[in-house]
Amino acid sequence: MTQYDAGEAPQPAAPAPGTGEAAWGAPAGAPHPAPAGPAPETPGEPPRTPAVTPADAADAARLVSYGLQPKLLPARDADYADLLRRYRDEPPFARLADAVAGGLGLIVLEVSTRAGMAVTAAEDSVFAVRMGDYARRASADSADRFLHGLAHLAIAALAFPRPEDLADDGYIGRITVNGVDAFVRQACRRLEERAEQDGENTDPATGAPGLESAWRVYARRSATGATKDARRLAGSTTGIIAKAVAFLVDSGFLQRTGDDAGGAYRTTARYQLQVRDMAGTAAMAELLELGIVPVSDGTATLLPGEESDDLDLVAEAGLPFHSG
Repeated sequence: MTQYDAGEAPQPAAPAPGTGEAAWGAPAGAPHPAPAGPAPETPGEPPRTPAVTPADAADAARLVSYGLQPKLLPARDADYADLLRRYRDEPPFARLADAVAGGLGLIVLEVSTRAGMAVTAAEDSVFAVRMGDYARRASADSADRFLHGLAHLAIAALAFPRPEDLADDGYIGRITVNGVDAFVRQACRRLEERAEQDGENTDPATGAPGLESAWRVYARRSATGATKDARRLAGSTTGIIAKAVAFLVDSGFLQRTGDDAGGAYRTTARYQLQVRDMAGTAAMAELLELGIVPVSDGTATLLPGEESDDLDLVAEAGLPFHSG
């Protein structure tokens, strides 16, 4: 008998998970498997890209979260600035951040020190703001849905009236509430003149806003309304424009610069990117092609332009919303 009683001989332990080795008792001389980890690089091969770690994923998600805070500027947040440098200098990290954004239904417009991580929501994203929802929060009047969309469209067109303004990263657009209202009303007059020339009905049924063009609804609406303390009514056209610019300020697209002409505002890099992304829409093109050209120094001067074909403004095409 050995030092062990019958039936008590030690058994080899189960292999340690992931190693293939017995914990103890392996036969002498048995080959040992290669250690876990990346295989050694073959001479002459390019270095392998390091594997993405959970910490990298967390950093990428944090960068996207900064992009969802439109008023946060990289110059005022050291961590934000560091993550932007990683995005610029580390392609694997940039791809990871883009993937995180894409998984959330976000479209990356630009990643830079001037704009931060500028993102916009795809139509099916949970972050998408729809024109109908925005208008319903602003007013119960169904006709206002058209007016809110038209206000956002006009702000974008007035802020960046020329293609070169959108293309120039250093360009800053300037608008005022009253200037936007004057711009739209001039467009309404131009459209009404063309409708009369073509013999169209310029005064359709009042109770059917869905059957008429947005410009007809806008032209009939009071510019300021009337209250006992001289405040503009929320349902007036300047009230609707004020609601639009307040939303754009909250979204980091505009910055208020003064109280002149109902409120003065300047554009941000994010708004330029947003409008640049949406500039190909039919509604934007139609408004700009009316021939009412604001001068590009940011004032609200309106000049007559070349004649062009009759155009109807597209309802619900307000920036930066999705229709529906």
